[in-house]
Amino acid sequence: MTERQRPWATRVVIIGGSIAGMLAAAAVKDYVDRVEIFEAHEIPTGPEPRAGVPQAAHLHILLSGGANAINDLLPGAVDQLLAAGAHRVPMTTNMLIYSPEGWYRRWKRDSHYLIAAGRDLTDFVIRQHVLKTPNVTVRPNVRVTGLLGDAHRVRGVRLRGVDGAESSVAADLVIDASGRASRTPQWLSELGIEQVREDRLDSGLGYASRIYRAPVSTQNWPVINVQADPRLPRAGGIVPIEQGRWHVSLMGMSGGQPTKDPAAFVTYARTLRHPVIADLLERAQPLTDVVVTHSTVNRRYYYERIRSWPEGLIAVGDSVAAFNPVYGHGMSVAALGAVALRAQLASLGLGSHLAQQAQRAIAKPVQLAWSLAIGQDVHYPTTGRKAGVADRLLHHYVSRLSHTATGSYHVATAMTDVLTLQAPGTSLLRPSVLAAALRGPLRPQLDNPTFTPSERRLMDEANIAPAGGRGTVSS
Repeated sequence: MTERQRPWATRVVIIGGSIAGMLAAAAVKDYVDRVEIFEAHEIPTGPEPRAGVPQAAHLHILLSGGANAINDLLPGAVDQLLAAGAHRVPMTTNMLIYSPEGWYRRWKRDSHYLIAAGRDLTDFVIRQHVLKTPNVTVRPNVRVTGLLGDAHRVRGVRLRGVDGAESSVAADLVIDASGRASRTPQWLSELGIEQVREDRLDSGLGYASRIYRAPVSTQNWPVINVQADPRLPRAGGIVPIEQGRWHVSLMGMSGGQPTKDPAAFVTYARTLRHPVIADLLERAQPLTDVVVTHSTVNRRYYYERIRSWPEGLIAVGDSVAAFNPVYGHGMSVAALGAVALRAQLASLGLGSHLAQQAQRAIAKPVQLAWSLAIGQDVHYPTTGRKAGVADRLLHHYVSRLSHTATGSYHVATAMTDVLTLQAPGTSLLRPSVLAAALRGPLRPQLDNPTFTPSERRLMDEANIAPAGGRGTVSS
């Protein structure tokens, strides 16, 4: 509908030029006249670091559930990301995963995948696609300081420029995509809206990350993931990214976290449950310093449960829920939330009850990712939260599934359906999955990572001798 067909022009204001903010713009752009994004920092013109994204230095993967959602919102964006050097990694065909229950087999399949790229490149490609839309604009270096309106309806935002000048902008819809720093709970309180229920769980995880020049070709090189075990809460991963590089992150719990000392990085990698990451890094060339973060708390606001949610306001992405980054769900949840927002807008328009219905729809992918993260993290002693009976039963069942998945294609596929956010968690309770879990793995457990013959040749040429045999990819 054009502006001439309406008695007024419709405007959406988005708080934050994050990936979640850009995807929200993609979701609403075809249903309104103007979309204005207000970003507190400068917007890079290329695939460069963006201020206000401290987690960008650490591993970022886009799971197939999220990648499919982005393709739906922005046709061609994922192809452009791949053309710029990102890698499409079939799961688990091109992954070496050492779970607490053992090594996963590299089953031959292509139904699940992840997109591996640097966060700056992913940010840039999505931003480029969104901002080429004529009715979407971004205003950098402008901070949103509050909401206009009352407890029944939000009608715009208050702004402050870098020069301190105050102004305001009216809007038919305000979308908060400001991330972990979101002030929506405070703003709702100022409007007289009931207190928002918040849940937090901090695993005490600390991250140290570094980028390396890979000593082998990264084309079709596998993602490597040594997961933590409650008995040894340390983990690490190598993800091939653009320009022949490896993005490496090491993780540890309180009391045993990695440091930013470059000389200690590989040494720490050698303390993981398997030395494969350290073995590979011995021949890789470091390109950056080590960056450390301890901001890994799981935090969620239950906006969908507020009975008096105001019209004209929607929260998305990390503004609703931020997850322990070890699970790689943040970008995918934001993309699925944007698809849910678009569906509600297409059905209800900007009329009554859009905001509340959209907030409930956005909560569905949040709930799945939240249950996956909390279901694991609650069992670490550093959280300060005691796992209940239901938590322990669920953890036992998931551990049984993971053990079975090391030698069962059927269970491995069912688990990957859920982990990539392409199926609900309840799908793991199907009779066929329950029966397979009771039977256990159909193949013997692997003792070491299974490198393919071509990967082994590359390592031989680079004089890399990792622990493990010359295994093959399973069919």
